[in-house]
Amino acid sequence: MAIALKPKSTSQRRLWRFHGGIHIPDQKALSNERAIERPPLAERLWVPLQQHIGAPGRPLVAVGDTVLKGQMIAEPTGFISAPVHAPTSGRVIAIEPHPVPHPSGLSAPCALIEPDGLETWAELPPPLADYPQLDPALIRERIRWAGVVGMGGASFPTSVKLTPGTDREIQTLIINGAECEPYITCDDRLMRERAAHILEGVRIMHHLLRVRTVLIGIEDNKPEAIAAMQLALAATDMGGYTEIVPIPTLYPSGGEKQLIRILTGKEVPTSGIPAQIGIVCQNVGTAAAVADAVLEGKPLIARVVTVTGRAIAEPRNLEVPVGTPVEHLIAQCGGYRETPRKLVCGGPMMGFELRESATPITKATNCVLALAPEEAPDPGPALACIRCGRCAEVCPTRLLPQQMYWNARAKDLDRVQDYNLFDCIECGCCAQVCPSHIPLVQYYRYAKTEIWAREQEKRKSEQARARHAAKQARLERQEQEKQARLRKQKEALAAPKPAADGEDPKKALIEAARQRAAARKTSETVQD
Repeated sequence: MAIALKPKSTSQRRLWRFHGGIHIPDQKALSNERAIERPPLAERLWVPLQQHIGAPGRPLVAVGDTVLKGQMIAEPTGFISAPVHAPTSGRVIAIEPHPVPHPSGLSAPCALIEPDGLETWAELPPPLADYPQLDPALIRERIRWAGVVGMGGASFPTSVKLTPGTDREIQTLIINGAECEPYITCDDRLMRERAAHILEGVRIMHHLLRVRTVLIGIEDNKPEAIAAMQLALAATDMGGYTEIVPIPTLYPSGGEKQLIRILTGKEVPTSGIPAQIGIVCQNVGTAAAVADAVLEGKPLIARVVTVTGRAIAEPRNLEVPVGTPVEHLIAQCGGYRETPRKLVCGGPMMGFELRESATPITKATNCVLALAPEEAPDPGPALACIRCGRCAEVCPTRLLPQQMYWNARAKDLDRVQDYNLFDCIECGCCAQVCPSHIPLVQYYRYAKTEIWAREQEKRKSEQARARHAAKQARLERQEQEKQARLRKQKEALAAPKPAADGEDPKKALIEAARQRAAARKTSETVQD
C-alpha cells in the first residue's frame, strides 16, 4: 500500500491548533489536474448590481445602452460598498430582478448584457507601477475603483480592509491559501500557475499596511501550490518579511479566525475583527485581483471557478466573466454525466443549493458543485437530538450548537444570541457529525436572518418615531408662532390711537366712543 508523503516544510514557525474541526475526504483530484481554462463567452450575462457585503451599487446604465469591457455600470453608495463593471462589451437589454447566488434563493437587480463578441475595452486608468512612491490613499482608491472584494467567499470590500484606521497598528498580514473545503481547487490552481502575480499583490498590500510580517498559509495537501509559491518567493526580495507556511489539513483551517489561530496562536475576540489584534487576512485570489487593479488598471470582472462533482462529465477550473450563468459553465465541462442529486454554489460544507441553473456567478463564487446521488445520499428525516455533545466537540469556534439549535427552533431570538450565534461561521462541522441528521446550520441561518430582519424593522420603527417626533415638534412650533402673531395683532388693535398735540387722551377716547354710538344709531334709523 502506497503512502502519500507530505511536503517537507522549510518553515520552522510554530503552529497552533484550533478547537474542534474534522477530517473529510477532500475530493480535490477531480478537478486539480487540469490547467485553468477560458471558455467562450455565454450568449447572455446576468450581472448582479451588488456582489459584495455592504450598501448596494447605484446603476449607471439604462436599458439600450452600449457598454464596454471594464466600464463601471454601478457605483458604490457608501464607504462599505464596491462598484460593478461590465465583464464584456455589448448592449444592456434589461435591468431587472433575476435569481442570484444566495441561500435564500431570492432574486436581486441584475443588468442583462448581450455580448457583441468584440471584447472592446473601456478606457482604463494608467498602471501604478511606481506605487511605492505614491500616496497610499491613491492606491486604496484604485483598489476601490476596481471593485476588488474578498474572493474567498466573504466578498467584503478590500479597500476597507486595507484601511484599518490610525488607531490600529497592523503587525501581520495573513494570506489565505488554505482552501480547506472539499472539492474546491480554484485557489490551488491559481497558486500553481500565477504565484508571481499573487506575490505582486501581496507586496502592494504589505506596502499599504506597513506590516512587519506576511504569512501565507497553505494546507499541506497542496504540495504543488506550496512549491510554486516558494519558488516564486525565492525570486523576489520579499523573503525578509514573507513566509510560506504549510499547515495541517483539517477542516475548517481556511476559516479566517481558525487560520489566524494556527499561524499566530492569537484569538480574535468574540464579535470582533482581526484588526483588533493587529492582523489583516486576505485571500490569494484577492491578492491577484489587487495586482490587476494597481499594476494593470483592470477592474475585477472575472474569476476562476471550480466546476466539479461526480455528476460533471469533465470537472475543471474555468476563468469566466462575472455574470456567466451556471448552466454555461456546466456545458463547457461536458455537461452532466448523470442527473445530479444536488447543485451547489460553493463547497459541500458551507455552500448552498442552487434552485436554478440560470443563476450567474459573482465575484464571490468559487465553486459550482454537482453532486451525484452517491455523494449526497438522502439522510432521511431528522431525528430527535440525543444530547450526545459531538457537535460541541467539533465546533471550531467553541460554541454550544445544541443550545443554539434549541433556542433557534423555539424562535427565542434573544436567548440564541446569548450563545454568541453570530460567532458561528456556518462551517457545517456540527451537522456533519450529528447522528440524528439535524440540519443545524439551517437553523442558525434562519435565526440570523430573523434577527437581522428584526433589527432592520427596529431601525425603521426608530426612524419613523424620530420623523413623527420631528413633525409634531414642527407643528407645535408653527402653532406657537401663529398664536404669537395673533396675540400681537390683538394687542395692536386694542392699543389706543395716539392723541393730537395738546388733547386729553381720556377725552379723545370718550369722543371716539360717542362717534361710534352715533354711527350705529344713524345706521339703525336708515334701516327702519
